[in-house]
Amino acid sequence: MLPSQALLPAVVFALSALQALASDTFMAAVYEHAVILPDLTDEPVSPSEALALMNKNMDVLEGAIKEAAQQGAHIIVTPEDGIYGWQFTRESIYPYLEDIPDPVVNWIPCTDPSRFGPAPVQERLSCMARNNSIYVVANIGDKKPCDSRDPNCPGDGRYQYNTDVVFDTQGKLVARYHKYNLFRGETQFNYPKEAEAVTFETPFGKFGIFTCFDILFYEPAVVLVDKMQVDTVLFPTAWMNLLPFLTAIEFHSAWAMGMRVNLLSANTHNTSKAMTGSGLFTPEGPAAYHYDSATEEGHLLLAELSAHPRLSPTYPPAINWSLYATSIKKFPGENDTFSGAVRKDIFTFTELRHKDGNYTVCQGDLCCHLVYQISNKTEDEVYVLGAFDGLHGSVIKYHWQICTLLKCPSTNLSTCGEPVETAQTKFEMFSLSGTFGTSYVFPEVLYSGVQLAPGEFEVLRDGRLKSKNGTLKPLITATLFGRLYEKD
Repeated sequence: MLPSQALLPAVVFALSALQALASDTFMAAVYEHAVILPDLTDEPVSPSEALALMNKNMDVLEGAIKEAAQQGAHIIVTPEDGIYGWQFTRESIYPYLEDIPDPVVNWIPCTDPSRFGPAPVQERLSCMARNNSIYVVANIGDKKPCDSRDPNCPGDGRYQYNTDVVFDTQGKLVARYHKYNLFRGETQFNYPKEAEAVTFETPFGKFGIFTCFDILFYEPAVVLVDKMQVDTVLFPTAWMNLLPFLTAIEFHSAWAMGMRVNLLSANTHNTSKAMTGSGLFTPEGPAAYHYDSATEEGHLLLAELSAHPRLSPTYPPAINWSLYATSIKKFPGENDTFSGAVRKDIFTFTELRHKDGNYTVCQGDLCCHLVYQISNKTEDEVYVLGAFDGLHGSVIKYHWQICTLLKCPSTNLSTCGEPVETAQTKFEMFSLSGTFGTSYVFPEVLYSGVQLAPGEFEVLRDGRLKSKNGTLKPLITATLFGRLYEKD
């Protein structure tokens, strides 16, 4: 035993080392992966064929992980479906699945790979994390046996889950999340019995995790931020871009700003499926983002983020999203309205006929107000102010309230709401607000060419989305996207 005088320097050194590990910032990385897909078949391949395909994708991911670690990243997020793709039936995906245990088992697959049966994918991911001293986030498939005593047990005797896993710098499994809100094509997977709120602690903040479609729902997305008070959300996704409001970078950046939390969004890259758009998003806006619909290449993003954004001096204040809009009456002037469809949602629109003006348009309980000045309006470009208050979706219905300043694809007003990626018109100023019935509102500004506008707009505490010094590039849309979860 060391004498007490010798213990003191050792204790001081240990405390200093722990303090050095903790940091106010951390280096984050996401990798947008062009997934190597299996051949389309309804018949299951052999386990060795499945592993060969997954190893091809993990070869690419390992290169990105090594590069990120060499550049100082503490954590890297890889996409949903990033290891085997999405072209499966329930039967054909089975050879790709592994039994993923609850992280409470304290398991490092890299050093003890056979503890829970064959787990070559978990072993390799664990070794990637361990060998590069980096947290690795990946999306794979979990299988769990069940029997007839379980009334929900599928006929084949197993549950199959779309699953995120997280390995720490030692390669230990520290988080497992089963996707709760499955998208309509994910018939190969089962719904978990309950929503999971998965969090874990690191020396650089508290993290939560969910997958793709989950971001649009109260559970688990809002629960993690509001109730679990995470600093950063990890977000593997396979997001198909849908203009004008649900482009990946547009909505994910807006969600991070509206929820006032970091979001590490890693998207699958597949141009034929309109999948692209990844980013490192913060409460103040995007720290880095990538959108590429022209090539078939993957892309690595890195940025330094605040480990505890709520403690940052630049942390944005809480917004009363309806304060300004409910304090004024409808703006005077022309206000002829017409209906137009954004996909299947019927909006109420009014055309902006002049270079400047004040407009109001209402639908249901929502009234949207706009003040604007256009600097270079061209005759062949039409903009509208639109409002939508209602349920969206076919099988799963969820409630949106949307106020939008939107470019139409042509001068034909019947096209308003259809996708458009380019524009020529710039605005000297705009101020958009709405009488929202929710505190969950996400501010979006999208420029021509599907580009974000970091630092070029602000949200005032009374709920107005305003340009700071005009739009430096032509505008596609400025939108306030609200979610009334209680009306789903």
